[in-house]
Amino acid sequence: MRIFSKGTLRNYWEKYPDARPALETWYSILEEIDFKNPNEVIKFFKDADTIKNNRIIFNICKNKYRLIVKFEYQLNFAFVRFIGTHKEYDKLIDIENI
Repeated sequence: MRIFSKGTLRNYWEKYPDARPALETWYSILEEIDFKNPNEVIKFFKDADTIKNNRIIFNICKNKYRLIVKFEYQLNFAFVRFIGTHKEYDKLIDIENI
């Protein structure tokens, strides 16, 4: 898949270095696999959760951080919509439209 944007992830792991290995691994996996639907993503990332509007929430560093990604499966695109601490995630109002 093509992921938008690695720069967002890079900026985040520069601020939170402990997130870097997990985010780099996540990025590498998504870059290599062309997921066709949310079920394929969840099958691979067992601790991820699907929400409305083609979004999936990934737990990073054993749920210390949360990553919300919007998928466009037919285009093979993944858009990083949010990366933050679990506390920051809890403050989000409308995660399905972020």
